[in-house]
Amino acid sequence: MTIPDPDFWRGRRVLVTGHTGFKGAWLCAWLERMGATVTGFALAPEPGPNLFRDMGGWSGVTSVIGDIRDIDAVESVCRNADAEVAIHMAAQSLVRRGHRDPQGTFATNVQGTGNLLQALDRCPDLEAILVVTSDKCYRNDNSGRPFVETDPLGGRDPYSASKATQETLAIGWRRGLLESRAGAPRLATARAGNVIGGGDWAEDRILPDLFRAAETGEPLEVRNPGATRPWQHVLDVLAGYLCYVESLAAGGGRMPPPALNFGPQAVDARPVSWLVDHAVNRLRTAGHDTPDWITARAGGPTEAAALALDPRLAQTTIGWGSRLSQEDAVAWTADWHAQAMAGKPVRDLVRAQIEQFSKAAAA
Repeated sequence: MTIPDPDFWRGRRVLVTGHTGFKGAWLCAWLERMGATVTGFALAPEPGPNLFRDMGGWSGVTSVIGDIRDIDAVESVCRNADAEVAIHMAAQSLVRRGHRDPQGTFATNVQGTGNLLQALDRCPDLEAILVVTSDKCYRNDNSGRPFVETDPLGGRDPYSASKATQETLAIGWRRGLLESRAGAPRLATARAGNVIGGGDWAEDRILPDLFRAAETGEPLEVRNPGATRPWQHVLDVLAGYLCYVESLAAGGGRMPPPALNFGPQAVDARPVSWLVDHAVNRLRTAGHDTPDWITARAGGPTEAAALALDPRLAQTTIGWGSRLSQEDAVAWTADWHAQAMAGKPVRDLVRAQIEQFSKAAAA
């Protein structure tokens, strides 16, 4: 597979929104390792464990705390960062929270994206913008057919609808404001499947809930054990984002598609029960007496029964493909948390897995 090129990122000015989130922290660690000059913009971490805060010791990352919905704050950070590359991951990313706060979800995911794109228009050296959306941006009929990039967008819940709208906003911005302007930055969107990895402590996500249960000794309640999802490790996904940006910034006559799916092969989509079983077994192997999970009582918002992406366009255009199998992705995630629970510094764990992944991908 293609892997990020440190020579491209060394010394490059990068704006990362959502840097205090799970994926944002891993991305900043990888960019810092490659020598980029990173400005992060995000809300302050919520109380409790947080990967970005717990890593500490950032040398190549300037952290700016602010709200993507605040246009003045967004304009200020864009002006000061003077970015050459922008990777937009700031989002309200939880489906069930979207039901509780639909207006706030749309304000963050849609208006926040508009705020950023408008502010980035004043960055003279900007080469590429990557807007990260979601596999849930597609109109899902639960057929299980893997989505391709040309499938209709849509959403049956506030979160999914906000991501489809975010995609539509990016399409209109690119076609109406950027493509006709000489020297304008290249804008694209990335649609990723369900991402797992060490250091994710978000509420209402299956593996973070499992690791919290493992520490308390309580059995995990699983809402939809038969639902299938395209599970993938955070480093596989971030490798795709970084390679995509490199391809966008290269310009020339071989521009990549304006949207790409990042996920495992569609035939490998596994049910929630498989994911939890593998994680529980791995924790037990590491010496943690983790209880069995139980099926939760019915209730709560309806969730898609099947979801899969077709990643072949990313493979054929930018050479990307998942390096880690889904079994490896679960093992890496569970091992990371087992070592963190044993007291190993999380920065050391992140660094070790980035190095291990980079060596394996380059082999």
